[in-house]
Amino acid sequence: MVIVTEKNVLTKPLRYLLRQATAQCDSEVDTEKKTKEKEANPDGERGTWSSQWDFAFSCVAYAVGLGNVWRFPYLCFKNGGGAFLIPYFFSMLICGVPMFFLEVSVGQYLGVGGMSVVGQLAPIFKGVGYSAMMMVFLENVYYIIVITWTLFYLFHTFIDLPSLPWSDCSKGNGTWSTVSCWNPDSGVPFPQSLPARHNISEADSQTAVEQFWSNEVLHISGGIEEVGEVQWDLFACLIVAWALVYAFIWKGLHNSGKLLWFCAIFPYIILSILCVKALTLEGATEGIKFLFTPDWDRLYESEVWIDGGTQIFFSYGVGIGSLLALGSYNKFHHNCHRDAVFVCCVNSFTSIFSAVVIFSILGYMANQKGVEVADVVQSGPALAFLVYPEVVLAIAPSPFWAFLFFIMLLNLGLDTQFSSVESLMTGLVDNWPEMLRPHRKKFTLGMTVFMCLLGLPMITRGGMYVFQLMDFYAASGLSLLWCVFFQTVAICWVFGAGKMYVCIEEMIGYRVGWYWYVCWVFLAPAFMLFIFVFYFVRYSPITMGDYHYPAWGEVLGFAISLSSMLWVPGYAIYYLLSTPGSWSQVLRQGVTPVIKPRMEAVLAAEQARLSAQEFRDLEMNLVDDSLDGSDVNDAHEEQLFSEK
Repeated sequence: MVIVTEKNVLTKPLRYLLRQATAQCDSEVDTEKKTKEKEANPDGERGTWSSQWDFAFSCVAYAVGLGNVWRFPYLCFKNGGGAFLIPYFFSMLICGVPMFFLEVSVGQYLGVGGMSVVGQLAPIFKGVGYSAMMMVFLENVYYIIVITWTLFYLFHTFIDLPSLPWSDCSKGNGTWSTVSCWNPDSGVPFPQSLPARHNISEADSQTAVEQFWSNEVLHISGGIEEVGEVQWDLFACLIVAWALVYAFIWKGLHNSGKLLWFCAIFPYIILSILCVKALTLEGATEGIKFLFTPDWDRLYESEVWIDGGTQIFFSYGVGIGSLLALGSYNKFHHNCHRDAVFVCCVNSFTSIFSAVVIFSILGYMANQKGVEVADVVQSGPALAFLVYPEVVLAIAPSPFWAFLFFIMLLNLGLDTQFSSVESLMTGLVDNWPEMLRPHRKKFTLGMTVFMCLLGLPMITRGGMYVFQLMDFYAASGLSLLWCVFFQTVAICWVFGAGKMYVCIEEMIGYRVGWYWYVCWVFLAPAFMLFIFVFYFVRYSPITMGDYHYPAWGEVLGFAISLSSMLWVPGYAIYYLLSTPGSWSQVLRQGVTPVIKPRMEAVLAAEQARLSAQEFRDLEMNLVDDSLDGSDVNDAHEEQLFSEK
């Protein structure tokens, strides 16, 4: 059968529609059998979300995670409180929300995940997909270490009932407590304390919470030069963490929608309780004042801009393929525009909400020690594990609230890790579907074991220094900025923001405002380019508190970034050299879309060109012709979409 349209286009996807229509002629018994087989063995089918709420809560559960409760507050504290919020909110308005909406829309329209998406819209930029997959791979390797620390605390909550192991310095005598340990709440005045007797000032003393973290959890060494041995208790927690992740995602994230509802809502209950308690602590207002009062001189530092600008991408999950994967499970006509705005607002609200809790506690700790908020603890990734365990000591019964808090942290971390691993698996499986989709469960197991082994250096005595390098260079900072920039160029400049507008209108039924177009085409790329250039103009080496990394540590960090960044130019060069034809032909081919559309996308495109009656006539003709046993010519499958 030959399908003739106004442009004499011959389309293969309509044959698929035809098969679905004529399949209704099968016997009722055969239909039931096929349905049962499909339910029993979903590996051959890609699947969709069971409801629109599953997608919304999955995005919330993914976007609202440790990036809000752990990473946002520590970056805010590290970069001077209010000064950090200026690039953060600026990036949110012109990059974060628009890029979130764009990625979800592209994933929903094409129905495929990260690695193959950009390559369909602009073949020469397919390296962006590989770059994203490399970043999400590295993120999976190091992000689960935070979950490992959380499990360590969770297990230790039950060791010293009815109190907590970090509640007093005396509990660490002979193990993790040193002569500089002093608890302001112990009732012992500082002049009579152990640190004072060893001529240690009050500002240089450490609480039991701080020493438990450094000496019991990390057994931290003096620097990255001293890697030391693997901490076997942390290794056991790492195994448990990966086992939980695999148990959840082995069937595919979209099959677990209802559990995501709990994962998205539970953290707000615990955070609200902690917030009420934190705000009543003495000195809390000083901490909140530090949070919202900008130090204008800090805006001249490049790290403030790159941390504030890219935290939006990290927190929203932009640029690493996760949103493309989540959107790809949507039904074609799902209103992703509404969900994108809602999820982004919830995400940023949660970041500020978490920061208010943490900075209230920091104000209380500063008041107790008699120091400024900026000097109360060492800035770095450990901030949440120094602050939250402190506040649970002030709420009775402490073990109960510690248990709920660490369950919340575990929930937040696993939410993001689930979606991140799913993004990696979806991208790889969608790129090689014939080979990997039938063996998805085994492939996922192999990848989880491999990533678990790669995380071992971060649970050594020097692991915290390796973790800091990974956090700054692996899936944030320069590499994330680089990937999002070229992804934006590929989608909005090469494929065309105007075409995306048409695609989005076909999905949601109305045309979105001009704000999105201006951000996609002009403001977002310009802001990303500004941060990238400004970082090198005002470059300063990475530090962790007072520790300065050696030169080879900096080189290692840049090598981690380049491991994902080089895929973009590397694949472009490979494409130019390996594709037959003249340079102009190859370049033209490299910027011409090769879309493999969903069936619904084909129908929406065709329906937009025909009147309602003509479209119904076309459908009836297709069914009539199919009953004659004709075949469809496949030669021009993609022409409908290349003409958009």
